[in-house]
Amino acid sequence: MGIKSSKEALELAAESNLDLVEIAAEADPPVCRILDYGKYKYLQEQKAKQARKHQSTIVVKEIKLRPKIGDHDYMTKRSHVERFLRKKDKVKVTIMFRGREVVHPKKGEELLRRMAEDVAELGVIESEPNLDGRNMVMVLSPIR
Repeated sequence: MGIKSSKEALELAAESNLDLVEIAAEADPPVCRILDYGKYKYLQEQKAKQARKHQSTIVVKEIKLRPKIGDHDYMTKRSHVERFLRKKDKVKVTIMFRGREVVHPKKGEELLRRMAEDVAELGVIESEPNLDGRNMVMVLSPIR
């Protein structure tokens, strides 16, 4: 309709039993539309709802291991990691060192690398094994 004064725009809206809605206040001059405000608000809510539906939250699951873990216990933990990766969750694999075990960080790193190789078809290493105090941490993320 072009550029109108506020008074003219309000009169046009009143004539057609609709509302004058400001769409872009930052523009110069401000952009307004004549429409049914209730319907406009409803459509905005529907767009926001649709956007939330397609949004996914990233869940980080944690698995804790010890450097001297047995084979059967390792296989159990590995199956948990695989299940989490299939559900598209990130997995934080932590190796906890106790006592003098901390002087052998290579054993922990080997265990983390073995885990990464065993689940390579489901996930990739997002953050490399890193010694943080008495814990060594690695994050695996699912393959997209």
